[in-house]
Amino acid sequence: MRIARVCCLLLVSGPLCPADLAFGQDIRISHQWTAGIDGRDRAARVFVQEVEARASSLKFAIYPKSSLNIQPPALLGALQTGRLEMAIYPLTYAVGEVPEFSLAGLPGLVPNLEAARALKGSEIHRTLQSIAEANGIRIISWWWSPGGFFAKDRIISDPKSVQGLKMRAADPLFELMLQDAGASVINIPSTEIHAALQSGSLDAILTSYEGFVSLQLYEQAKFATLGSTLFMSLTPLVMSLTTYNRLTPDQRTAIEDAAEISDAYFEGIQRDVERRTVATLLGAGGTIHRMTKEHFLSWLQLAQRTAWLEYTKTNPRAQELLITTVQKLLERFASKDDLPDSPRDAAKN
Repeated sequence: MRIARVCCLLLVSGPLCPADLAFGQDIRISHQWTAGIDGRDRAARVFVQEVEARASSLKFAIYPKSSLNIQPPALLGALQTGRLEMAIYPLTYAVGEVPEFSLAGLPGLVPNLEAARALKGSEIHRTLQSIAEANGIRIISWWWSPGGFFAKDRIISDPKSVQGLKMRAADPLFELMLQDAGASVINIPSTEIHAALQSGSLDAILTSYEGFVSLQLYEQAKFATLGSTLFMSLTPLVMSLTTYNRLTPDQRTAIEDAAEISDAYFEGIQRDVERRTVATLLGAGGTIHRMTKEHFLSWLQLAQRTAWLEYTKTNPRAQELLITTVQKLLERFASKDDLPDSPRDAAKN
């Protein structure tokens, strides 16, 4: 009798194809930013449009501003267990579980968008992918976001200028550098920054230009230090490995092709994001300061003595990742006059 019931259920439901099991409902993409304003949300919509044009069997739904009630610190666990299919996820949020991901936010390591593009498809990219998959997720896009210092009451210039400030930078190694400079640090997700600045529990932050605008942080932080990118964060679309493993080869190809298009789109809007940040802050009565090369190099030297050095102690794989990244950037820019200061200076040391 029990066998008969099972057979009846199989006849009613049809063959249990893994892809059918995965996509009986929309693939949900969760993120914490504002829809239509933040470039990551806009790039995700480009990605969805391009996938659905190539694979009609795949349907997506985007949930901005953590509207699925999965808060940023809980996203990794939701993806690992298959409770969530996709997210836009700053890799540095996972460093408690995956310490190698601090590479995605080391201060001064990836100094501009050209350098970020040079790492795409490289051994560094492949190694990060391998680490991601070992931890239950797959990196889909390659979205790097530049940013800067933003403070409530004063301009930040060189490392001495942060003494006594309560600061946030999202990654523990980045915050180690700030502590060495005399700041105290608070580690909170970006969704809590606005309230922390408003209450006075936070004085200043390092964050992406995208987040500064979309989270309306200009309402609280009126002093910006821009240029000479010390802050560059990899915040890609990631997919639960459980979901990815259920895709057919054609569906995977559709996702890879769509990710390429979204990467180009995202890089394009990042080239304009600093201008948009300046316009937004000035419109809110803020003040803009341009970091000098001298001050940038003082931060970079501090970063190498603190965050970079500590990263090499994480494990042998992390040390190799950092060395390989510097070598790749040196190789990419060695014949150009615009060799970024970060890898050049690292090579000297």
